[in-house]
Amino acid sequence: MTVPSNLKYTESHEWLRTEADGTITVGITEHAQAELGDLVYVELPEAGRSVEANEACCVVESTKAASDVYAPIAGEIVAGNEALGDAPQLVNEQPFEGGWLFRIKPANPADLDALLSADDYQQALKD
Repeated sequence: MTVPSNLKYTESHEWLRTEADGTITVGITEHAQAELGDLVYVELPEAGRSVEANEACCVVESTKAASDVYAPIAGEIVAGNEALGDAPQLVNEQPFEGGWLFRIKPANPADLDALLSADDYQQALKD
């Protein structure tokens, strides 16, 4: 299982990448994908929506189940990955590139410091 060291993680299996413009790109981890199986539908959050940390804001559906995806930090949704409307399988095929779910402008960038490092996330998966 791939757990890139340059990303942050949540216990609910989202990954976060800080972009050059200060926004945060969010997706689901390979662990979450393995539990869900092949995705067949993604319901993205609306751009402009304000979310609180740990608020359900996105839904991914697979052949096995539907699952909420949570905002890892508080902020404003600035974009959803519209490519997933026609190709939800990108989440499985390119989880850290084309398969991202949404981008968020953090209300407080320091909130990222409280999230898991790659090593911490891997340890959490073992516990």
